[in-house]
Amino acid sequence: MAQTKKKRRRKHSGTQAGTVERRTSSASSGRPQSKEEKRQVARERRMARLHTPPTWRGAVTRAAVAALIFAVVVILLFRRPPLEGAALAAVMFVIYIPMSYFTDRFMYSRRQRQKQRGGGSGEARSDR
Repeated sequence: MAQTKKKRRRKHSGTQAGTVERRTSSASSGRPQSKEEKRQVARERRMARLHTPPTWRGAVTRAAVAALIFAVVVILLFRRPPLEGAALAAVMFVIYIPMSYFTDRFMYSRRQRQKQRGGGSGEARSDR
């Protein structure tokens, strides 16, 4: 059977969130982004994310995910009743919220001090 749709010529560069990245400078020229350009964009996004102050909302989200994983582990691996797993997860949720926020705040202030001292680009040194 003949193909009705035209095949795409370039690979779409989408993110894990499902959004398709728009190219600014290279879109008008019609050429795809090079690996180095993609790395630069990713580096800039990472630095923007690392240099935003922590929020309680982010801490609550992280705590909810961690408590959910904790409940699943307690129920499946330790073979405890689901009600007990849910109760333990609720306790852990309450503990995880301030723990997550204050850990994020500590790391954020540490990165800000490094940035002010001129300690490089502010990236973690163990990445490379």
